[in-house]
Amino acid sequence: MVSDWNTISPELQLSLSREALSRARHVVGAQAALLAEQMDEGRLPNLGGSDALRLLAAMLASEPARESLDALCS
Repeated sequence: MVSDWNTISPELQLSLSREALSRARHVVGAQAALLAEQMDEGRLPNLGGSDALRLLAAMLASEPARESLDALCS
C-alpha cells in the first residue's frame, strides 16, 4: 500500500481516482436501488423518495454517468 499519495505518479493517481469513482458510483447506485425497494415494501417510510432513489440509481448506472466522471478526472 502506498503511504503517501504525493509519491505516486500523476498517471497512477488518475487511474486510482477513476477506479475509486467507478466503485463509488456502483455502490451508491446499488444502495439507492435497495432503499427504494425497501420503501416500496413498507420497511422504510416512503415520503416520495423511492422514485427519486430509483432515478438516481439508473442515472449512476448509465454510460453517460461513467463518461461524465471520466471527464472530471481528465
